[in-house]
This record gives sequence, C-alpha cells and structure tokens, in this order.
Amino acid sequence: MRWLVGWSSTAAGALVGSVAHDGRHDEAAYGGRVGHDGETLHPVGSQLLWGDPDPLWAVGDWRPDEVRIVQADAQTRVAVLGTCGATDEQLRVGLFAARGGALRHLTAWPGSYTAIVQVGRRITVCGDLAGARPVFHTPWAGGTAYATAALPLADLIEANLDFGHLAALLAAPDVPAALHDSTPYDGVHRIPPGHALILRAGSREVAGYEPVASLAVAAPPADPDSAVGAVRDALIEAVRTRLAAPRHVPDIDPGPVPGMGPAERRAARGMPVPGIGADLSGGPASGTLALLAAGLPGMPGTLLGHGTGAGERLLAVTFNDLAVGGREAELERAGTLAANPRLHHVVVTGAEEALPYADLDGPLTDEPGPSLVTAARHRARLSAGSADHFTGYGARQVLDAHPARLADLLMDRKRRHLVRPVAALTKADGSVLVPARVYGAARRLARTPYRAGVEGLAERLLHRSFGVDDDAGAVGASLAALTWGGAGPAARWLTGEALAEVSVRLQGAAHRTGVGPGQRPGDYRARAALARHAMDLRVLEQAAEIRSQRLHAPFLDNQVVRACRALPETLRVQPGARAAILRTVLKGAGVTDLPPGWGAPSQASATAAARAGLRMAIDSLLTLFEAPLLAEAGLIEARVVRKALRAAAAGEPLPLDGLADLVSLELWLRRLLSRRGTCWTGTPARARAVPAGIAPQRRAVSSGG
Repeated sequence: MRWLVGWSSTAAGALVGSVAHDGRHDEAAYGGRVGHDGETLHPVGSQLLWGDPDPLWAVGDWRPDEVRIVQADAQTRVAVLGTCGATDEQLRVGLFAARGGALRHLTAWPGSYTAIVQVGRRITVCGDLAGARPVFHTPWAGGTAYATAALPLADLIEANLDFGHLAALLAAPDVPAALHDSTPYDGVHRIPPGHALILRAGSREVAGYEPVASLAVAAPPADPDSAVGAVRDALIEAVRTRLAAPRHVPDIDPGPVPGMGPAERRAARGMPVPGIGADLSGGPASGTLALLAAGLPGMPGTLLGHGTGAGERLLAVTFNDLAVGGREAELERAGTLAANPRLHHVVVTGAEEALPYADLDGPLTDEPGPSLVTAARHRARLSAGSADHFTGYGARQVLDAHPARLADLLMDRKRRHLVRPVAALTKADGSVLVPARVYGAARRLARTPYRAGVEGLAERLLHRSFGVDDDAGAVGASLAALTWGGAGPAARWLTGEALAEVSVRLQGAAHRTGVGPGQRPGDYRARAALARHAMDLRVLEQAAEIRSQRLHAPFLDNQVVRACRALPETLRVQPGARAAILRTVLKGAGVTDLPPGWGAPSQASATAAARAGLRMAIDSLLTLFEAPLLAEAGLIEARVVRKALRAAAAGEPLPLDGLADLVSLELWLRRLLSRRGTCWTGTPARARAVPAGIAPQRRAVSSGG
C-alpha cells in the first residue's frame, strides 16, 4: 500500500516542536507531534515531504518519479503523487491558480494522481472524480488529520468499527445517502468524489470542484462525433503519459535457481517483468488500451536486455480459465489481436486453484470489498504482467448507460431514443409487455423527487421488500434499477435490526437540510456506480498487489471520466454503445483491423466461475461462518447464511454478488482483528484501530436516535 498522511493543527503554538542542538527547528524529526509517552510520532516507513506546522508524509514504496514537489516560496508549494503528465511549469501555474481559489486546474492534468497544495496555513487536498484515489479525514488533537487511506487515521485515533456503515455496505452499497461520508472506522470520514478537502489552521471544509448539471434546464445538445473524439484524445493522452514516465526495473534478480529460467524465477519470487504491459482479455476495454499503447510511437514495451527480450514489444497477458468454459470466443479474439507484431502474447492458465473462493488468505486491505474473494485469481494473472500494467477497469462504468438514464431521456423529452434499448430488452425477455413496463418505470422515476425516492428505499428495507427476483433476468434488473436507489444483493440475509439501522440512516439523509444530488436520476446513479466500482478496484489493487508492480486504469483518470460524461445520453443508451465508441476511438488512432465479434458482452463466464468456486470451497466457507464476526456484530444470523451458501452451491438462483459481499466482509474483519502493530511509531501498542475488537455500540434504532 502507498498513501499520504498529514495534519493541520489549530495553531503553531499548540504544537510541541523538536529543537536541534544548535537551536534551529528540526522539521525532519516528525512534524512537531509527540506520542502518549513523549515519543516522536510519525508514520512507519515514511518520507517527510514537508514539516511543521502542518506536516505531510508519503508512506510506502513510492517511486522517485511518482513524488514531485514544486515550491513558489517558503509558504506556497504543491505536491503531486502518482502518475501526472503535467510539466513543472504547469504545476507552477496550477499552484498559483489554487492560491487564488481555483481548484479544478489541479485535477485537469492527464494521469492518476493526488495533488496537495499548501498556501500558508491553508492545505488543500484534491480527490479524483471516480473515487479511485480517495481522501479521508478525522478530528485529532484539536485539529484535523487527513490521509489517502482510512486505516492510518483509524490507528491514530484508535477508532472502533462503524457498524452502521458495515450494515449499509451490505444493504445498500450503491446508495450514497446510506453510506454518506462514513468509513468502516467510526470517526474517520471520506470526502465524496469530485471534491477537495480544505484545511485552514485545523478547521476543515469539503468543497466540490466540478460543475453539476441543472435539474431545471436540459443539458445543451452535444455533437456525438466531437464527444467521441474527445474520449479518444483523453485516452491517448492517458496512455501516452504512462509511456512517457521513466521505465521501472524491479529489484535485481538475486541469482539463479537450478532448473528455472529467468522468467520462471521471477514469477516464483513474485516479481513482474520489467517495462510496460497490458491485459488482453479479448474484451473491448483491455484490447483498446493494449492496441493504443502498442501503436503509440516510442518504446511501448519492455526494456532491451530485460524480461522477454522482446525489445519494444508490449507484453499482453491473457487469462485462460481451464476450470470454467464459455470464453472460447474471447480467447480467440485475444489471440487474433496479439498477432500484432508490436505485442508479445503470454497466456496464463488457471484451474480450480484460481477459482473465486479457492484461496481466502491474503493481506489486510484498507477497506472491505467484494474483490477479496477473487484476489488470488487476479494475482495469478498479474504475476505474469509487467512492472507497469494497463487494465481496462472502469470502462463499463464510464461508457455504458445505467438503466436509470432512460428516465433522464424522458425528462429531456427525448422519447424516441428509448426505442432501441427497449427493443433490445424486449428481444431478451420475449414478452410484448416489456415496453409498457419499462416506459412506465422510467416515467415514474422521472416524476419522483430525490427525497421521496430515498424515503421509499428506507421503507422497503424496513419491510424487507428487496425488489428484483433472483431469476428476473435483464428486464427485472433494469426495472429494479429504475429508482433513486436500490437494495444491495446481500440485504436479504441481514438481520431486521441491521436493516432498520440502514433505514434510519436513509431517513436521516432524506431529511437533512439542503440534501439532494442536484442531478438527474440516471446521471446520479451512474456516478454512484462508478464510485462503488472504483472503491472495489482500490481494494483489489491492495489485495492482489505484486511487489514493484503498478496497475494503471486510464478509464478512471479525471480527464477520461470528464470526456466520457460529455457523451450524449442518446448515444450511450443504444445497445452495444461501449464497443462502438471504442471501435471509433481505435479507428481515430489508426487501428481498424479488429476481429469479428469484437466487443460482444460476456458476463456469463464470470457468474459460472463464481458458482464453481463456491461449490468447490463450500466446506471452508461453512467453517468460516460457524461463528462469524458479522453475527457477533449483530448484522447477520450465522444459520441463515450457512443455509444460503449450501443452497447456492447446490445451484439455486441466489444472488452470488450478495454472498461475495458477506464472505469478503467477514474475511476483512478477521484480518483486521488478527492484525498486530500499527501504522505509527511513537505510540503505545494499544494505539491502533479497533483496540477492543467487536464491541457493537448502541444502535440508532434501539436508542431512538
């Protein structure tokens, strides 16, 4: 893991500074704080970027080119951590703009990064638009501590678990009103995507830097060709920024092993191949990035003399699941794409040991996420990848149309554009009643205020009415999504008290003064789905982390997200829109020879793999839920979940996503409570998150709050 952490105190005089022997202030010591017993306090494994009175540290294995600081004077500076395509002069211009209060300049450079600006005692920390690089904060020592990870702040304040947040993660994970700004740690808060945290001498403010479309006035019509052209330009610039960064060679191979070649040695020791590579699953997103990276001028692949010896060729990795079929067409398309002479193709095979749930051991992540049950599967693929590895994560969320966007079209009086998506649903279902049902649900959502929608979800959770049936198909799922918010797939297995807790949170959000998204329902639901996906991708990066490897998801870059949001809704709601957009992107970049069937959807194989993995690991999962921590916390009944696991393994049509949510949360809780140590030095051993273990606090519903 890599993160930033710092704090802003109420006044410089309140700090206990360190003084060197010559009387000068030693800001490299710890930033001016002391622990409970007088020890100097600083994060473990950190490098100090700047010191008192508002210190900032970078923690973890940051590369030298990933940490940049530009300073205008002693009181004005900007730190950018991550992959950023801005020059030093552009950073300086952005710093001066931020000094005047214009924050959007800090988020408009290509790449994926976190920007922190210090102007006197004012600290500004910018989050990203997707939520893949979040910012957290908590009150501490009379001021505010902030970080790009929640666990260090939880350690700092010895936070207990927030059981209301954990219940909301299971009952309504895609509803921002249920989660609000909470985290799994009580007292640690998250700023929303598209916002910045502004600290002034310890006081905090959360401000949005992105304009939001008005509900009262329809968005101006956008030209589809120019919008797709902007997506192409943003994607190419995102890929070019990664290619232009200094190439990273992993740690030197410590020596030969009898019977192993260099590549086998590297894989056995968990070291990636030097240079740049990409996933090549046969799908449109990963294929687009691989072809763009291989086609750009320069040195797109490995370094000469390292790795495969492929010189300038890009390493393309394809995962072949031997335990579950159904992806033969995708694998054939990946092989056809890999015939490009600028690609070096590697196929990684995985049998039953690479199924979901097969390997439930892993590191502790900052937060829980459903990808914990598939981390070993992804690690098997990534271990054959490069030091810098492109992935297509996020393309579906930024390019596809959420079903609720049909209500947006009705609000903008664009009814004729509903014909093709509704016809596709009718063809999939085979019922002549589909058009009337879909149109009625979209019309109902377009006329439902946000507050009424949130209150309706709170009522449904309270009465255990979860909406879509398990075998409802695409039409049922689309109808269930035509709301301001829906219940999560794991909600059916929560206790009544946990559901009541989430219902109370929703009702409180609905009655909060000034609450409301300020957006159309489809746009609102799409942004929430993107934030949820980005959060889980962050968990996956930590759980499947390969030493010295960086995963790059250009579709989640700020500039790419902005370009995709500018796509006309009338374009993105059409069936096959994502593949058509990416095909146009590649054509504009000079890539036209794509295999037949490129872009065809293939979600069935993932569902089959999840069911097969569940069936193979049923005994270990039943053991996991013999005495689960989730039951001790009052969120589930162990007997009910064990029954659901047996039924799903036997083939009953239960929501597998919900079971993955339950298993991953239980795994995360066990790893958190078995953890030893803390993120900080200079604190006693008890100064870590959840010091008392599972100790449920009095619920809002039981206290009348």
